[in-house]
Amino acid sequence: MDCTLIFEQVLKASRTLNLLDVESINRVLNEVADKAVSEMDFILKENKKDLSRMDKNDPKYDRLQLTSARIEGIAADMRSVASLPSPVGKVLSETTRPNGLKISKVSVPFGVIGIIYEARPNVTFDVFSLCLKSGNACILKGGSDAIDSNTAIVNIIRDVLRKNNIDENVLTLLPAGREETAQLLNAHGYVDLIIPRGSQNLINFVRENASIPVIETGAGICHTYFDEFGDKEKGRLIINNAKIRRVSVCNALDCLVIDEKRLADLPYLVGLMADSKVILYADEKSYPVLEGKYPSELLEKATEESFGTEFLSYKASIKTVASFEEAIEHITKYSSKHSEAIISENKEHVALFLKMVDAASVYSNTSTAYTDGAQFGLGAEIGISTQKLHARGPMALEELTSYKYIIEGEGQIRP
Repeated sequence: MDCTLIFEQVLKASRTLNLLDVESINRVLNEVADKAVSEMDFILKENKKDLSRMDKNDPKYDRLQLTSARIEGIAADMRSVASLPSPVGKVLSETTRPNGLKISKVSVPFGVIGIIYEARPNVTFDVFSLCLKSGNACILKGGSDAIDSNTAIVNIIRDVLRKNNIDENVLTLLPAGREETAQLLNAHGYVDLIIPRGSQNLINFVRENASIPVIETGAGICHTYFDEFGDKEKGRLIINNAKIRRVSVCNALDCLVIDEKRLADLPYLVGLMADSKVILYADEKSYPVLEGKYPSELLEKATEESFGTEFLSYKASIKTVASFEEAIEHITKYSSKHSEAIISENKEHVALFLKMVDAASVYSNTSTAYTDGAQFGLGAEIGISTQKLHARGPMALEELTSYKYIIEGEGQIRP
């Protein structure tokens, strides 16, 4: 279908957001949160339709699945966003020139943001709350695998918008077709920014086919380095949490890097993962150490493909290194610049790791599972940016604004 009329309606609706006061926006967000909970049975029923079409062994299944607890969490995140200060209209800098001109740099919304995402219906709520609070209209392009869930959620949100006399087109869900995707990626004059949420393949496709600005988010190849001076009790819990808390999310552990001087502790460090049936792809030095001490049906020999892979499932690789420097080299080679961690009691090694590793989030002695907008106190997130221009790491309210200069004079003319 031709999406031009839809794009025109969203653009027009985006301008009306400039006239909304903060109290009205917060009221809408709290009402949507309340309605998400009160309409939970309906949302879950629609979500089951999507789930019935997907293999339970598909890594996307967990991301697609909504539960009562997850909806309660989504509602809590929306209320948290409502409680945060508005990022719009902040005076970022202000100066008066010698000629009397007053120049102010002020934060403003982007305008219209397009989100392309896969089997993640929670994104529909998150994107709406962050975009509304930051004064942006949003065009959502979800995949066919979540069409029933997304449609139900958008209808609930639009009901609240209409009740509050807000143009419902500030939130628009496009049909789940490839033709519509192509139109969104090239919607010059209508869409200011595209943000993809999903697999590396999706992100690559958007980057290669979009002719409007793109912020890459989502793909996470995450390492945890157990240093020569690591505490094995801390390490055992951190490594297990980073891997199994939610295996299908982008901050989950993909590769455990271990100093060869600590190989004797490896069976203990990964022991908890056996309970979750995590398959380990061990390199030449670590495999014999684990043989007979980790379930044989869950232990395999690593290949080159075992490294630099975002597993999104109950799988992880193990890389043995001879030094701190070799650990940094391995992470640098295979990292997607998302989240990287070191476990060490050596303050010098920790400081060097935090300084040298190039990633959006770098950790010491804790789990990469914390790379999340809500965990960072940002209310929610629209994605984890792995690039360096404009935004990096969890993108929340402030990252959804740009700025403009306001120049006030009293008749000055330039000589």
